[in-house]
Amino acid sequence: MGFLEQFVHNGRALLGHRSKAILLSGAACFGAVLLVQRVNSRREQKKRILEAQRRREKSFQVAERALLEYKQSHPMTNALYILSLSLSELTKQLQESALSPEEVFYTYLEKTLDVHQKLNCCTEIILDSFEQLKTIGSCKRGILYGVPLSLKENLLLKNHDSSCGVVKYLNQPADDDCVLVKVLKEQGAIPFVRTNFPQALLNYDCSNPIYGQTLNPHNLQKTAGGSSGGEAALIGAGGSVIGIGTDIGGSARIPASFCAICGFKPTAGRLSSKGCKSIFRGQKTVLSTPGPMARDVDSLALFMKAEICEQMVFLDPTTPLLPFDEGLYQSRNSLRIGYFDCIEQTPTSPSMTRGVQEVKALLEQAGHTLVPFTPVRILDMAELMSKGALADGGATFLQQLEGSPVDPVLHAQVAMYRLPICLRKVLAFILKPFVSFPSIMLIYHSFRSAAGVWKLHASIEVIFMRFSVSQWRRLNLDVVLCPIIGPAFNFCYCGKLMSMVPHSMTYNLLNFCAGVVPVSTVTEEDERNLCHLDKGGWFNRVLKKAITGGVGLPVAVQCVALPWHDELCLRFMKEVEELVKKARKDEGANANGKVYLIYDFH
Repeated sequence: MGFLEQFVHNGRALLGHRSKAILLSGAACFGAVLLVQRVNSRREQKKRILEAQRRREKSFQVAERALLEYKQSHPMTNALYILSLSLSELTKQLQESALSPEEVFYTYLEKTLDVHQKLNCCTEIILDSFEQLKTIGSCKRGILYGVPLSLKENLLLKNHDSSCGVVKYLNQPADDDCVLVKVLKEQGAIPFVRTNFPQALLNYDCSNPIYGQTLNPHNLQKTAGGSSGGEAALIGAGGSVIGIGTDIGGSARIPASFCAICGFKPTAGRLSSKGCKSIFRGQKTVLSTPGPMARDVDSLALFMKAEICEQMVFLDPTTPLLPFDEGLYQSRNSLRIGYFDCIEQTPTSPSMTRGVQEVKALLEQAGHTLVPFTPVRILDMAELMSKGALADGGATFLQQLEGSPVDPVLHAQVAMYRLPICLRKVLAFILKPFVSFPSIMLIYHSFRSAAGVWKLHASIEVIFMRFSVSQWRRLNLDVVLCPIIGPAFNFCYCGKLMSMVPHSMTYNLLNFCAGVVPVSTVTEEDERNLCHLDKGGWFNRVLKKAITGGVGLPVAVQCVALPWHDELCLRFMKEVEELVKKARKDEGANANGKVYLIYDFH
């Protein structure tokens, strides 16, 4: 090799080594930049979360000082009496000036602060409520004059965040109140506290990285349920007489079941959803709706009467001017009731099956007609629910969580949504013979055309007609009695048991109205009967682990009616409540806990 050739060869070799060094250096720099960005992002996350936690703590401190000042000048001798009143009784006392708004407000504020210390159910005390209390006056305007009430955190409140447990929504205060809150204020109510929820609102546990885990008021080793779990825990422990939750798959009914209160999902559209924040804006296949939560059914009905008014329609013209039918709610005519105590291929706990059977017997004794009812195509509905609620394969859900630490209650869900579509289909195929509904949950996929969405909605219309018009009309049913998810789960099992959601989410898909009423408590026999779940599949065994240790926890039933028959559904719930109350009274104190209405919180 000549000198020139050797020179060129050596030059190329040197350049090659330098190129590799440059590439390696560039890759190292790029990695370092990514690492720095990740570290900075986590620092920013922690900073924003700490700021939100400090704001919450400050609101509690301000409330405690205000409470102390009030108690120093106004001895609170009526606290136990006030807390024992139902909403109907409380409004009557306020209207007649037997109680003042101030003593009611501070009584519930004191109880809420005490309950929160035990259950971690609140996200903040609404400090604006102190100003509203000062200006409420003595005009006694509105159905709910002087009533303090609680709100789930995703209901927009002017100058307050609605984070939904997602860091990116912190430090984004709302410009205005949601429609429901505006109407409530016009009706004289005083929103005074906001309550906790699961991260991103798509789980029926109640924990998020900002405000932590909410505990069940009847067993601190159990979850309060979700997504309206903070509401259920607060009301269930006596810290609020009435509150608002939201429900897209049982989000008000499941925590009501877990915490021994009444929860109601109206027909979507009956109450305004304007200003109810969701991380899935634009998703219309499975409809979400706000709904009341309280200790008794009359309170739910009174809330509906207060909200369904001309002002709500004026503020949100998409809601119908359909006055509350008091005559239908108060009717006590005999009903023709369909019933079932389990769903095909979906696990149901022994206590919930028993609850339905006992209520069925009480209804028959009262002169109602009970007709066996088999829900049609539940697994088909489960598939449609899955495809509709997460038609993008979970992409939006994951995007909303970007920049947020993922809460442990979501780990199972997030892991599933992160799987590639091809792998999900393979797993669904493998699992389908063994666990039908969970295998369906794995095949979420994005629709590639509008035609796919139209086909989905057409399938829902077909099932709606078969479920309601054909079956309900053929049996001439007024309402249906059925189980709800329960009793309360141990922590971190809700995300693993999405196979349970057909118990509640079916009625969101079909847009039926539905409510939950507590009727019993878990017995020792129920606990022993959990051994039957060992004979089922893997998900049955997971359910057993989730509900083990539930003796004494509330047992509830679900009452369902056709769309726009909200008053009939509430009337049915009231019937169940009254019959259980009568049976409890007839059996005396009922030491065995067989028949149950409501815990004595005070």
